[in-house]
Amino acid sequence: MARHLITSAIPYINGIKHLGNLVGSQLPADLYARYLRQRSHEVMFICATDEHGTPAELAAKKAGKPVAVYCAEMHEVQAEIARNFGLSFDHFGRSSSERNHVLTQHFAGKLDENGWITEVEEKQVYSIDDARYLPDRYIEGTCPNCGYDKARGDQCENCTKQLDPTDLINPRSAISGSTNLEVRATKHLYLRQRALKDQISDWIDSKKDWPILTTSIARKWLNDGDGLQDRGITRDLDWGIPVKKGDQPWQGMEGKVFYVWFDAPIEYIAGTAEGTDAKGLPDSEWRRWWRLDEGAGDVTYTQFMGKDNVPFHTLSFPATIIGSGEPWKLVDYIKSFNYLTYDGGQFSTSQGRGVFMDQALSILPADYWRWWLLSHAPESGDSEFTWDNFQQSVNKDLADVLGNFVSRITKFCRSKFGEVIPEGGSYGPEETALIEALTTRIRAYEGFMDGMEIRKSAAELRAIWVLGNEYLQSAAPWSTFKTDPEKAAMQVRLGLNLIRLYAVLSAPFIPFAADAMLDAMQTENRDWPGDVDAALAALPAGHAFTVPEVLFAKISDENRDEWQERFKGIRS
Repeated sequence: MARHLITSAIPYINGIKHLGNLVGSQLPADLYARYLRQRSHEVMFICATDEHGTPAELAAKKAGKPVAVYCAEMHEVQAEIARNFGLSFDHFGRSSSERNHVLTQHFAGKLDENGWITEVEEKQVYSIDDARYLPDRYIEGTCPNCGYDKARGDQCENCTKQLDPTDLINPRSAISGSTNLEVRATKHLYLRQRALKDQISDWIDSKKDWPILTTSIARKWLNDGDGLQDRGITRDLDWGIPVKKGDQPWQGMEGKVFYVWFDAPIEYIAGTAEGTDAKGLPDSEWRRWWRLDEGAGDVTYTQFMGKDNVPFHTLSFPATIIGSGEPWKLVDYIKSFNYLTYDGGQFSTSQGRGVFMDQALSILPADYWRWWLLSHAPESGDSEFTWDNFQQSVNKDLADVLGNFVSRITKFCRSKFGEVIPEGGSYGPEETALIEALTTRIRAYEGFMDGMEIRKSAAELRAIWVLGNEYLQSAAPWSTFKTDPEKAAMQVRLGLNLIRLYAVLSAPFIPFAADAMLDAMQTENRDWPGDVDAALAALPAGHAFTVPEVLFAKISDENRDEWQERFKGIRS
């Protein structure tokens, strides 16, 4: 048994996430965590809501609520949706927690103590009417490149051009709409990433097994242009973690908070502590996952994220850990993903484009979405969600292959032998060949899952389902029964045991359907099939079962067309 720490990029608090967010971090992380638990490893799977920064304040203002109240409510909403999608976090924390306040201030103090923090005077836009500095995203105006009239001070969402607030035509406050703006000087703390470049570079170079997507992005930020830059870690905001050196005041930084991208990844550690707090366990229980001097030396730490988060997880967060000079656990493997696009365009939370997690669950159960998203995970390149593809995949893979197998064998057994596994008969060449083929496929499936090759894992799992269908079609127990009832009993017994086997193998992908299959087989036996022959005898003759409800209903053309029409616009 090994110990695995797993984190998925923490979703931002400003609203419900879309399917692109889900498949880019949380869902594949859940797949891996579920698989490792089934293989008897010790797993700590942590996620949280990212609650500080500009978008949280803007979203709260739009909702007409104090930002703390808004964040608390949205955390509950996101946590509930995550549960309904079957995301098996050991803890789903909050970056606004007291644990994260203390840890963030601790890291900042250590970084300063070790000489990795510098104070920089910079110029920022100040809104006289709002009586506050405006971070880049708080400033809107017309893009000088494309003319889009809602471009932000950091980037135009329409043409994607990187901008400075002073580039905007007719700039205005995103808070009040005021154009009464001026540029003022303000002081901020910067993390001296450039001075840590060699240490970070050596660490990245040591990761020979990382995906090309991860290392190519990291090296681009390290070396392209002017290379790795020092990064501001404070902001002039009200909502956030107050700037302190550990538990001491930071002279000259009064009224400032830490920048969201400094404190957010520290929440991985804090979230683990929140989880042990919730169980009433001592600090040693979370520290054994994170401190190399307190037991984390045998932990394998894997992060899951979309490619836009890679620079912060390969450079900024490691700079914080390395710069602290303390024996904290660094990530071992970063599984990064490209983008999921939607019907020829981009999913967008801010523009409300695409299918969002709550909407998805309102029309179909979670497993339909889990299967499609994971089997089309954007690993080697971007993937596109289309309703046609979704319909075909659900109907062919889930309904025709898996669902049909379960329905045919259980209904046939009930009609000829009753709702009990029949006895009699022994294996012949067909069954021996099936067991050999299953063994080969299952070992390949394990290899792909161990390597986090998600699409290949899904394809292998589908191939395992297909073997059962092919056997059933070839053995044809409904025909065998007419001449050799004992042989038919053996074929049916094998088929019913295959249902249990499929439930166990499929649980990381489609956990709700897997539970339904095990319930139908009236078993809690979730043993992983090390010996396939033995696994196919787990349910003995005489064991009772029930015929389950339809596992997966087909998506009709009418439903497909209706959903395509419903979700073509912008979410309000």
